Order: sequence, then C-alpha cells, then structure tokens
Amino acid sequence: MAKSQASFANAAEFFNSLLGAQEHQLQLQRAVVASTIGTAIEWYDFFLYSTVTGLVFAKLFFPHSDPWVGTLEAFAIYAVGFIARPVGAAIFGHYGDRIGRKSTLIATLLLMGLATAAVALVPTYEHIGIWGAVILTVLRFIQGVGVGGEWGGSVLMSMEWARSDRSRGLVASWPQFGVPCGLFLANLVVLSFSQMSGQQFLAWGWRIPFALSLVLVAIGLYIRLGIMETPVFTKLLAERKVERTPMLTVIRQHPKEILLSAFARMAEQAPFYIFTAFVFSYGIGTLHVSRNFLLTSVLAASVLSFISIPVFGHLSDQIGRKNMYMIGAVATGVFGFIYFAMLNTGSEAVIFVAVFLSLVPHDMMYGPQAALIAESFTGRLRYSGSSLGYQLASIIAGGPAPLIATWLFGTTHSSSAIAIYIAICSVITLIATAMMTDYTGRDISGEYQAR
Repeated sequence: MAKSQASFANAAEFFNSLLGAQEHQLQLQRAVVASTIGTAIEWYDFFLYSTVTGLVFAKLFFPHSDPWVGTLEAFAIYAVGFIARPVGAAIFGHYGDRIGRKSTLIATLLLMGLATAAVALVPTYEHIGIWGAVILTVLRFIQGVGVGGEWGGSVLMSMEWARSDRSRGLVASWPQFGVPCGLFLANLVVLSFSQMSGQQFLAWGWRIPFALSLVLVAIGLYIRLGIMETPVFTKLLAERKVERTPMLTVIRQHPKEILLSAFARMAEQAPFYIFTAFVFSYGIGTLHVSRNFLLTSVLAASVLSFISIPVFGHLSDQIGRKNMYMIGAVATGVFGFIYFAMLNTGSEAVIFVAVFLSLVPHDMMYGPQAALIAESFTGRLRYSGSSLGYQLASIIAGGPAPLIATWLFGTTHSSSAIAIYIAICSVITLIATAMMTDYTGRDISGEYQAR
C-alpha cells in the first residue's frame, strides 16, 4: 500500500512538473512574440523618422539652407532622438526594476507611438517658420525617451523566461529581430507612398506613415497586455529583493559594465545608421540613384537580417558571446571599405548588393548583443544597467554617425574618410568587448557577479 502511494505521489509530481514545463514554454513563446512585435512597432516609429529625414525634412523644415547644410540640420534633429535615449533608459530602467518589465513596456509603447503619430501633424517652415523644426525636435526627443526604455524591457521579457542557460543568446536575439522588422515596415510604407508624385509626397504623402503608427500601437498594446511578468522579477518581488533606487545603485556599483556596454556598441550602431540613414542622402545626392531604388535595397537588407540576427544569436550560444561579437566587429571594420568601394562603382546592381549585404556584419554583433549586455548585470539591477549601457551608445555612436559621415564627406569629398571612421569604431568595440565578462551558459538567476 505504501509503495502504491509512493508511486502515485511520484507520478503526480512528474505530471505537475510536466504541466509546469508546458506552461513555462507557453509563456516563453508569448513573451518572445510580445517582445518582438512590440519592438518591431517601436522601431518602425524610430526608423520611419530616420528614413524620411534623408528624403524630405531638409526641404520642408530648412528650405533656405544650402542642400548640404540643410541635410546637416535635419540630421541634427535626428540626433536629438539619440541624445534622449539615455534619459529614457534612466527613467524606465528605474521603473522596470521597481514595478516590473511588463508595465514599463506598455508605457514605452504608448509614449513612442503617440509622439510618432504627432509628427504627422507638424506644420512645415512654409506655415510657421522655424517653429516647425522646434516642434519636430521636441517630438523627436519624446521618441528617443520611449525607445530608451523599450530595449531593456523587451530583451529581459524574453531572456528571463528562457528555460536553459545554453539558449539565452537565441532567445534574447528575438527582440533584436524587431529592428529589421521595423526597418522593413518603415521602408515599405515610405516606398508605397512615395509612388505618388514628388510634389504630393512632399506636400502630404510623407505624413501618412507617421499617422499609421496609431494602428500599430493598438496592436502592440493588445499583445503586451496579455503576457505575464517574468519569473526573475516575480522571484525578486516574492523575496523582497527589489532595489529601491536601481539606477543610482547600478551607476555607483557597476560603472565599468555600463561603459563597456556602451563602447562595445560602437562598431554595431554607428555603421548601422550610416548604412540605413546616411545612405539615402549619399545615394541620391552623390551617386544620383533614385529614392525608390535605395528604399528597395534597404528593404531587401532588412529581410536578410530576419535570418541572420537569430542565427548569430544562436551561434553565440555555441562558440561564446564574446567570440561571436568580436568576429562581427572585425568584419564590420573591413566591410566599411568594401561597402563604399561598391557604392562608388555607380552600377545599380553593385550598389544593390552592397546595401543588401551591409547589415550582415552588423548582425554578427546585434544577434548576441542583447544577451552579452543583459547578462553583465544581476537581476535586481538588470533593466537599469543594461538599458543605460545600451543607450549611452546612442550619444557616442548612433546619433552622431550620420552627422559625422555627412561632415566627413562634405569636408574631404571622399567616402574613404567614412570607411576609416567605421574602422576606428570597430577597434574601440574590440577593446571594450575584450574587457567584458562572458556569461555564456552560466546561471544568471541569482545574485551573481561579486564585483
């Protein structure tokens, strides 16, 4: 009798563990989908601005400037969104570690989406003079704050549901997958509306893609409201280990990890915005290729990233996060010279191939990057630390990149200067990554990293 009761108890325990495993897997799938789709929507908003900046903003908001100066001015407003990102990281990183990943992600989605939709209503220089650019700058800042808080939450929402320590690179790469999705959607929508006449597109056609953001936000909210909080944060709540001032604590205790995370992004972020934003002004103004041709090329590059980002995230689980990342940094530094050499042939076929392949070296880093950075911080400080480190790169890399590229080309009249700039970024990344700790395959659920 005792044996049968013991057998029954063992069977019940096995059945309950099986149900638990199935429920956990279901929640993991929901978290990955919610993070990826939500991130895709937020990056649609952000990339839409970058795409339109190179196409129309210089003409609409700085019509009396020299074309080169007007482009610089338009990209300066574009850079404001990057300056705002660390502000968003500080604000939402604090709340992400205080009240949870889910609630914070809902707030960032609303902030980003409403600011983007408002861009559709901004009057141009013709109607209110320089105030149009001022309003655009404010909205761009709000956009940047939203994006600054989005990334950390999306990555943690996925990564903290991972069942195996050997799969975090792949799981955390899916929110990164939202970037090419957003890039694809932004370029697709602009390409669709740019089929109208040039005058119509300048007059009102560019506004419609921004207004469509409201529809995407509604979809994103519906999805995110249906997910559960991550097991890591739930455990922190249950054990009363939630940090009172997570942002201040992580700055005080882990400045090295924050700075290394930022510098590790130099070779990933700066070239990305040269390849996806600066290429429009360079391609149209210097290479004299059509707007639609460039939109189609970037569209194709983003589709390729659908495959390469998760592949390189998975590879980082096999060969180590740092190894994969450093291979990508070297590839990016070399590819910068190849990229501009191909563009400067003037052949549309060669230009298309250059743009199509341009994001692969970037993806070698971007796939494993989420896990590499997030693993560097313990659970109670992870949202704050990873967000701040990730978004600080916006000030030193992503935001200035199109500005620096435009200035370098305008000063030297040579794309080689831009390629050298990319190579310098790669060297900085290699040094920073070499100094980081690799937590591939190691348990990150507890209070680890006694620094």
